[in-house]
Amino acid sequence: MSYIAITIAAPQELRDVLVAQLSDMGYEGFEERPDALVAFIPEGDFIENDLQGLVGSHGVDYTKERIEQANWNALWESSFEPVLVDDFCGIRAGFHAPLGDAVAHEIIITPKMSFGTGHHATTFSVVRLMRDVDFRGKQVFDFGSGTGILAILADKLGAAETKGIDIDDWAVENATENAEMNASGNVHFSRADSLSGEESGRFDVVLANINRNILLANMGEMKRILKKHGILILSGILQEDEPAIVKAALAEGLRPEKRAEREHWLALSFIAG
Repeated sequence: MSYIAITIAAPQELRDVLVAQLSDMGYEGFEERPDALVAFIPEGDFIENDLQGLVGSHGVDYTKERIEQANWNALWESSFEPVLVDDFCGIRAGFHAPLGDAVAHEIIITPKMSFGTGHHATTFSVVRLMRDVDFRGKQVFDFGSGTGILAILADKLGAAETKGIDIDDWAVENATENAEMNASGNVHFSRADSLSGEESGRFDVVLANINRNILLANMGEMKRILKKHGILILSGILQEDEPAIVKAALAEGLRPEKRAEREHWLALSFIAG
């Protein structure tokens, strides 16, 4: 699979809005640079007229570049630095030195063509909320698993079994490789675009770091697969989207519990009634 990388010369105050709007258009990953926002979308999903209309409405310019699958490692290796979520979890690549005593848990990943390195505020905040959850012996589900970071962390925190799904075959392959690299033998990934095949009331914890529209469309299904008193952790939420997310969760009998905020993005946790 090849991707299109769109580099948008956007000021900092516009980037969160662009990320939300581009996510709705199918863009799957983002990289913030000092002078620009870079957005990635599978080549087959790229519609230039839609992009032109969006960036034109904001009065900004963009450039585009086609990225072959084989070139992805070189792209991310050039800018990827280890991520430290407090003293709790560190995320690094295999070519970085071990983090040692700096963190309680260390995850090694190779993102390849899937997304989720821990750099974006959404992943960072989910990891921060996971610190307060007892995963020992629990059944965990990761909806939109990407690189597999969240599922791998759940395994390191003692989950009995973690299942992850993603719509992208390449992400499933990448997440599986990352799980093997981290000796996470109780983590399993598969390709799926919905939760319809999942057993009701099976999971103690459901993790979903996706985007506002997908979260809203699947709130009932996420509640359905949770056990009573199970925990739902959501991210990919801009501050202004919090009321809509909370309203939808309450309508499904999910009780708001905790929140983490970083760079205008939120992660929210709920308890199933």
